[in-house]
Amino acid sequence: MKRIIAILTALALLLALAGCSANNSTKETTAPASATTAQAEGTKADTEKASGSKALVVYFSRTGEQYGVGVIEKGNTAIVADMIVEQTGADSFEILPKTDNYPTTYKELTDVAKDEQNQNARPAIKDTVQNLEQYDTIYLGYPIWWGDLPMICYTFLESYDSSGKTIVPFCTHEGSGNAGTQSKIQSVVKNATVKEVLAITGTDTQKDPDSVKTTVTGWLNGSK
Repeated sequence: MKRIIAILTALALLLALAGCSANNSTKETTAPASATTAQAEGTKADTEKASGSKALVVYFSRTGEQYGVGVIEKGNTAIVADMIVEQTGADSFEILPKTDNYPTTYKELTDVAKDEQNQNARPAIKDTVQNLEQYDTIYLGYPIWWGDLPMICYTFLESYDSSGKTIVPFCTHEGSGNAGTQSKIQSVVKNATVKEVLAITGTDTQKDPDSVKTTVTGWLNGSK
């Protein structure tokens, strides 16, 4: 009887040792598996970041005498453009005329703008965007001149292939809203997607920039 008890005791001890060994083995294999998963997730995040879409803010803006605010040193549309750059991290490109024939006085500026529109002019642009193909999204900013985009903005749109890109327009105005410019842009870039226009009152950019910034933030969050 004692011998049987001794054998059973020995068997119980062996089984206990085998269980401990199995538990230790499980713990050792679980830790590397978790590390591998974390590494894979990190790699995926890095890949997504590297392959994320790139954005470019393109804008046309004027300084000098402007309606309702007098003489300004930074254009209304330029102010909104900088807010978008700040919040999105996008690159930026300012549309500048190759020959600047735009007066700095308001009445004379509107006369030139009207003449360009009547002639369906395409004023030359000073610089070009290098490698536009790298950008998936283009934020396009402009003032409303006589119910339309300035003619120089059409020069920009017609100078590049925007096929497959997303155009996100924003404008400044003094009562005309977006003036139907979404459809006007779409008529030029037929193979691009043109989003709804953000319309900001120009005087607000000078007199109440904090409110404008809040509006821009909400618009950006809604356009993603």
